[in-house]
Amino acid sequence: MNLNLRAAILSNVSDHDTSQLEATIVDAVQKGEEKMLPGLGVMFELIWKEANEQEKEEMLSALEQGIKNEKQSH
Repeated sequence: MNLNLRAAILSNVSDHDTSQLEATIVDAVQKGEEKMLPGLGVMFELIWKEANEQEKEEMLSALEQGIKNEKQSH
């Protein structure tokens, strides 16, 4: 069986507006379920592809800070 996970995830959110996309992301983050990680990864990939260099730098800085904060809380 050939499962294209990326295509399935994109199909599931293709008709979502911004509020629905936000709800999907918030739900995934709040639940913290491992099965949601691929979907978040595909969404991040789309954001990354559309971002300009300044936006990428901002995302990387936010990611670095988030990792530091997460490390300190554990």
